[in-house]
Amino acid sequence: MNNNEIIQNNKSYWNEHADLWFGTTALPEYGVHFVTEDDLHLFGDVSGKKMLEICCGSGHSLKYHADRKAGELWGVDISHKQIENADKLLKENGYTAKFICSPMEADMDIPTNYFDYVYSIYGIGWTTDLEGTFKKIASYLKKDGIFIFSWHHPLHYCVSWSCSERKDIIENDKLTFDKSYFDESYFRMSVHDSEIILCNRKISTYVNALARAGFGIEQMVEQTDQGTMEAVRDVSDKMKKAKMLPISVCFKARKL
Repeated sequence: MNNNEIIQNNKSYWNEHADLWFGTTALPEYGVHFVTEDDLHLFGDVSGKKMLEICCGSGHSLKYHADRKAGELWGVDISHKQIENADKLLKENGYTAKFICSPMEADMDIPTNYFDYVYSIYGIGWTTDLEGTFKKIASYLKKDGIFIFSWHHPLHYCVSWSCSERKDIIENDKLTFDKSYFDESYFRMSVHDSEIILCNRKISTYVNALARAGFGIEQMVEQTDQGTMEAVRDVSDKMKKAKMLPISVCFKARKL
């Protein structure tokens, strides 16, 4: 499958299902069962800062920064439905942002050497051109500007929870590898009544792409939140998994 097919498939999914994801995985959250911005303080004081969100979704992360007196808000998303939702959310709360409906890989009318922060909360992994996207993001940032993004940890797609046939023998439940960590080929995944197309990139793929785009990594986080780690009741399979390996990963990098 080619990149355009992947982009069009995923664009159709988000246009049709945007409302089902309204408000999910947005700041201060970086991911499910994951430490939050309240724990990490990766952004710090954003008052007066120019902010660009890649894959802005329903606009809740933009609102998070608007509530903290960010100076200028921009949002990019592949889905016109997501942008409609984001624009409505911000206006209902007395805020405005400049929105661009486009794949993140495309050439866009975005100023260069302009933003203090570019960020993406569980969105960057949708790109079909990781290094190219990182280079575009670097061009949008001022020197010493900050790029923050979170996404699925690659181990999440490689490891599954295998339950014992005897439900009374909990200690026999185990995590098993059912996909190679080194396999970065694209795959189709059924979601709702449709499907999405993704690939599972290694941590080193992100690190090397950041370096080649001119970023220096300041922090990498792969930490399950304390509440999940301490949970003993009503623990789902996903929570059990999150107790043993990271479900998400987050990077903070600076343009050199």
